[in-house]
Amino acid sequence: MHHATLLAAGIAALASMPGAMAGMYPKSSAVLQVDGKSYDRLIAQSNHTSIVEFYAPWCGHCKNLQPAYEKAAKSLEGLAKVAAVDCDDDANKSLCGQFGIQGFPTLKIICPGNNSGKPAVEDYNGPRTATGIVDALVDKINNHVKKVTDKDLDAFVASGTDKPRAILFTEKGTTSPLLRSIAIDFLDVITIAQARNNQKAVVEKYGIEKFPTLILLPVGASEPIVYDGAMKKPAIVEFLSQAGTPNPDPPVKDGKKAKSTPKAEPKAKAAEEKPAPEAAAEDVVEEPVATPAAPAAAPIPTVDTAELQKECLAPKSHTCILALVPTTANDKSEKVLGSLAELAHKYTQGGRHLFPFYAVSGENPSAATLTKSLSLKTDVELVAVNTRRGWWRHYEGEGDATSVEAWIDAIRMGDGAKNKLPAELIVEPQVAKEDVPPAKEEGAEESSSFAGTVADAPEPGTETPSEEAPTEAPVEADAAETPADHDEL
Repeated sequence: MHHATLLAAGIAALASMPGAMAGMYPKSSAVLQVDGKSYDRLIAQSNHTSIVEFYAPWCGHCKNLQPAYEKAAKSLEGLAKVAAVDCDDDANKSLCGQFGIQGFPTLKIICPGNNSGKPAVEDYNGPRTATGIVDALVDKINNHVKKVTDKDLDAFVASGTDKPRAILFTEKGTTSPLLRSIAIDFLDVITIAQARNNQKAVVEKYGIEKFPTLILLPVGASEPIVYDGAMKKPAIVEFLSQAGTPNPDPPVKDGKKAKSTPKAEPKAKAAEEKPAPEAAAEDVVEEPVATPAAPAAAPIPTVDTAELQKECLAPKSHTCILALVPTTANDKSEKVLGSLAELAHKYTQGGRHLFPFYAVSGENPSAATLTKSLSLKTDVELVAVNTRRGWWRHYEGEGDATSVEAWIDAIRMGDGAKNKLPAELIVEPQVAKEDVPPAKEEGAEESSSFAGTVADAPEPGTETPSEEAPTEAPVEADAAETPADHDEL
């Protein structure tokens, strides 16, 4: 009986420990725990950009990511949301299924939609480091900050009859994440603006002598209120709140917006400064101008017979995506090749290593061999082949980037049926003796497959629910890494 009592007491003590019966992130964590019931309110309806980690507590890669994810959450506090969903919890399986989660950890960035529309969801494929996550999220924070220049000064002054305004005067030419997050907090309540020090008329009108300087212009006030506190978010929000209440997040259920305060007594001294969490926000914008056009995607390489056999049709080749196209281009071939080029560029920019993409022209004898052996019907075909595993898959669609990417994702995740690859397609590559590379050490192929090419498994750093992952390489060596500060103007 005595032993039973001790056992019961031990179980009770364990159950009372923070996070003992929860997922990887305790309540004290900067990472926001989201479940199937709270996701819509906390993330989908939020005015702020979020990143959500879908994880399982048993997943080794998830545990490796945890320190960096915690660090990113602390760095982004007050600027963007860093959340996590435990997909091993039965209550969350529907939510994880809704997002098609099949490997862990999977990270998705959620951006607020325009005009209260549905939020935009995209995969995060960047480095699994605190800095990588912070940088990606900072870039996604919406910019509602108005640029004030000498040219439009009169219009800006005339617009201040119905809504308070605040202007940050700065020497910087970009808009900081901090100022963008404040503009989101006061969206439709206070117009948040920014003016550079080279806008002489604006600087002179408001008597600005040092930079940065933040001023508040309440409705009907004859003189601006100059902020003299620290350039930290909690203190700035408190200062601006004398002219209008910031929007609640998550939003209130009745949908009522925060209201501006008609008039505010000039308060030269800011409210008492409170300690600010490690946040992310630096970079203040001269103009919410158009983002420079991204570099054009390079066309995917066209392979000859020898290259095709060496890279894709050798007995131990990994997965290749092959676009069989006619010698003379047509609309369909250009569409398919353009989609592949766009996706290859996207994956490269995101630091994501995927299957190689190759074009096989009709003038290549291997094109006819593939067409015949796989019973392909048209002059433009898209297939995936894996000689090492002996399978191939056929793309059936319009050739647009969205459907092609969905097909590639299904291959990456192992979804859908595979066809048996005809044996006659598997050949020993014709390589001159002097070109034969030195033999790889045993095990080298498998490790390079994990680090460089996703051939037959979910993307690096993820585990499927059926995997035990006997050897788990750390996702990152992030102990000394500290993301750049973004918590000041």
